[in-house]
Amino acid sequence: MCGRFTVGQTPLDIEPAFDVSLDQSWEFPRYNIAPSQDVLAITDDGERKAEMLRWGLIPWSTKDPKGGQKPINARGESVVESWQFSYAMKGRRCLIVSDSFYEWKTVNSTRVPFRIGLKSWELFAFAGLWERWRSPDGEIVRTCCIVTTAPNALMARIHGRMPVMLSKDAEGLWLDHTAPMADIRELLVPYPATDMDFYQVSPHVNSWQNKDPTCIEPVTTQSERQLSLGE
Repeated sequence: MCGRFTVGQTPLDIEPAFDVSLDQSWEFPRYNIAPSQDVLAITDDGERKAEMLRWGLIPWSTKDPKGGQKPINARGESVVESWQFSYAMKGRRCLIVSDSFYEWKTVNSTRVPFRIGLKSWELFAFAGLWERWRSPDGEIVRTCCIVTTAPNALMARIHGRMPVMLSKDAEGLWLDHTAPMADIRELLVPYPATDMDFYQVSPHVNSWQNKDPTCIEPVTTQSERQLSLGE
């Protein structure tokens, strides 16, 4: 799964990377983004644009979102057939901007956090889905989730799932709602492990309330390290 991630870049980096303009009131960098918070997404309803969507999808058919689950992830293997995600998969795909994500591995009975991203630690996009839910009183709520897949060789050392990370070439196809679904399904695969890297970070990241750059700093001493991956 993917339950925390970062956008450790400024708007000056983000805008040219995704060919969009950002609202100047949006605060970046962000070092510990958690579910139920707003996340930066790129949508295309005839025009590519950046917007903030709440992380935790409310399917369009939901009657009462207070009583139902708001999934933060969608399994790529079943996303087309799932009642929760099929509508969004066919016409409301988005890019969710990131430059790394966190995952935890239990080592010697301790949950050890790791930061994972590209070897370059540059920006990339998760494959995302978004929905527009209208309340009975007319309020519009725009929400999203991240599509996940099986782990590559690197991620398998840490966790049994990973988010779908799109290459630059794949971003346009993911946003193209006229593309055949067979072509879209082919994007729901693990990112090449050889192009990724990871390192251990401190338990400071465990609390979503900690949002400072300390979250992404690597641990440096043996006492801080939990024998890395326990291998």
